[in-house]
Amino acid sequence: MPTAAIFPCNNYGAHGRLRPLVAAAMLVAAAAHAQTRDYPNRPVRVIVPTSPGGILDIVTRLTTPKLAELMGQSVVVENRAGASSNIGSEFVARAAGDGYTLLVNTQPLVINPSLFAKLPFDVEKDFAAVSQLTAAPYLLVAHPSLPVKTVKELLALARARPDALNYASGGKGTNLHIAIELLKNVTGTKLTHVPYKGAGLALASVIAGETELAIPALGPALPQVNAGRLRALAISGRQRSAVVPQVPTIAESGVPGYEFSAWVGVLAPASTPPALIGTLNGFFVKALRSPELSARLAADGNNVIAGSPAEFAALIKSDIGRWAKVVRENGIKPE
Repeated sequence: MPTAAIFPCNNYGAHGRLRPLVAAAMLVAAAAHAQTRDYPNRPVRVIVPTSPGGILDIVTRLTTPKLAELMGQSVVVENRAGASSNIGSEFVARAAGDGYTLLVNTQPLVINPSLFAKLPFDVEKDFAAVSQLTAAPYLLVAHPSLPVKTVKELLALARARPDALNYASGGKGTNLHIAIELLKNVTGTKLTHVPYKGAGLALASVIAGETELAIPALGPALPQVNAGRLRALAISGRQRSAVVPQVPTIAESGVPGYEFSAWVGVLAPASTPPALIGTLNGFFVKALRSPELSARLAADGNNVIAGSPAEFAALIKSDIGRWAKVVRENGIKPE
């Protein structure tokens, strides 16, 4: 039987010099190795594409002190809000892939491609996934003056008074907007959307009685519920939360199949070398799995995920398809 001939790869030309393309590739690889080995040697900036007070801002500011301790460098949190998180996201998409400018984002990252006719970046091509950090349900709350104590009572009132009830969100296309738009569409009820510039302002509007409803993150909502300034109606997740086990889910409150859980994840520009992505993932995973940070996040109703880059990339890809279907079938629009 004839044997296949094996020819050694010759990366040198006739005069013993490295071929230009091979030499260039070796230089790039060497530079990437040096970049990873020395990282970080200056402060790291984490862009939050929303205003203070929402789940992104809270999770990021809880995480970065431990991250800075592990990195041995300052980690600066910078809010660049606007356009349903698109302004801050575009800023990171255009940044250098050197590990010093990172993005934290949540569902708008995967929902916006279906909501907006054109985005200034491509979610899958312009970002490299680093890690999903957390996942958490939201809490449907009402102003105490609203004569409802359950989701069933809320839906009955909304059907009796179409468009008369106002709900607050942190802006068009944000989690607070999409979660209630999904509820509206699966129940056939009509509620009026009142967008604010951030989740913190949206929550404040319900406390002040300017709007009747909102569905904020557990962390900022619970103190207001405990103080009697808000009434908790239901949890948006698939299961009840250990933080408020007495509060039923929306699904078990008469809306079977309803579920909304907000994830928080960190991304880098797509040009970031894979080795550096691995280094970043290691820092975030170690920070999130530290006992003190895990406990603090859990107290606000966040489940620590701390997954791999591949797992987070797969979630982004599947969620883009999932939300495209939800937006299309339910007619959700950015208004």
